[in-house]
Amino acid sequence: MGMLFAMAMALSFAESLLPVFPMLPPGFKLGLSNIITMYTLFILGTKKGFAIAVMKSVFVLLTRAPMAAYLSLCGGILSVAAMALAAKLRPLGEDYMLLSVIGALAHNLGQLLASVTYTSTVMFYYLPVLVVSGVVMGIITGVVLKVVMPYINKIGAFPRSPH
Repeated sequence: MGMLFAMAMALSFAESLLPVFPMLPPGFKLGLSNIITMYTLFILGTKKGFAIAVMKSVFVLLTRAPMAAYLSLCGGILSVAAMALAAKLRPLGEDYMLLSVIGALAHNLGQLLASVTYTSTVMFYYLPVLVVSGVVMGIITGVVLKVVMPYINKIGAFPRSPH
């Protein structure tokens, strides 16, 4: 778990070094560290997937701000719950791209709902942007997970755990 958490933080740091593209909507992020959350959920199980999501939020609290940590926690918890539920309701095997899209959409919804507790319901007008970005980033992170999964397995020799 420590190695996976370190990998998630390294990906988060690497993503923070990328320039902000002016044509992208505000708040748009790649979510590279979510690759590790998905890996943990799919390989080590639901409890450990939730643990990584919570640890990532604590890291955000320590490095950014309480509001950012709150948004990270709400998005991360809802994302892991949605992916775990989708995988149980309809066994998708290794359809990581679909599960990733579900997780990305849930993450954006969780953050939107969390932000409404601090702002107003006007944030819901941003929902179409969040849906499009969730689908696009979900596809990308799902594909990247499928590509890097064999390499992560080699690094840590993580055994597959029953969910």
